[in-house]
Amino acid sequence: MHPQQDCPNVTARLYHVPLSPFCRKVRLSLAEKKIEVELVEERYWEKAPDFLRRNPAAKVPVLKFDGRMMAESSAICEYIEEVSPEPPLMPRSAENRYEVRRLVNWFDDKFHNEVTSKLLYERVNKKVMKLGFPDSRNVKDGAKAIKYHLDYLAWLLEHRRWLAGETMTLADFAAAAHLSSLDYISDVDWNRSDVVKDWYAKIKSRPAFRSILADQVSGFPPPAHYSNLDF
Repeated sequence: MHPQQDCPNVTARLYHVPLSPFCRKVRLSLAEKKIEVELVEERYWEKAPDFLRRNPAAKVPVLKFDGRMMAESSAICEYIEEVSPEPPLMPRSAENRYEVRRLVNWFDDKFHNEVTSKLLYERVNKKVMKLGFPDSRNVKDGAKAIKYHLDYLAWLLEHRRWLAGETMTLADFAAAAHLSSLDYISDVDWNRSDVVKDWYAKIKSRPAFRSILADQVSGFPPPAHYSNLDF
């Protein structure tokens, strides 16, 4: 038996950025599995030699876990799932696992490129990294694109209890990671769909979400509704 299954509370260390949806997806997975983690903020854009040794790709998240350094959020989450399978975040059947992976990729690729990078990165990352002012065209494009994605979420949730099926999975955490980051800067119109708002309220109320709702980014105070479970 893998040692992590015997000792579910072994501390891990996550090098992260608070509003990064990729880091948040890993944080949610660890918290759901009740794996304690030490969070270390990493200014990855400065490409410090120590960080480059941890991950030559100079990206977060990087997880130190089980005596090894791991990068790439989806690979990390699937590793966590394999070594600590309870409670499960991946379904049993190959067909359902495919659907989870498809939706995780939807959010980490398509949603990220069309929405998160246009809104969060322009509004927050540029200022933090001292890269100038937001590109208004990108912000406008992101604000338009998120409507399409929220409508797609609504369509999925009108046919399923959770995004990928009848149980909560990594797909829900991937979506919630992106949306929570955008909600921190008030870029999600929760009035667009009751079913999406209800789904997010369920996710937001989980114990795994507590540290996400406690995040604070210097110079960017969250809106009042951000940590309110009855929003």
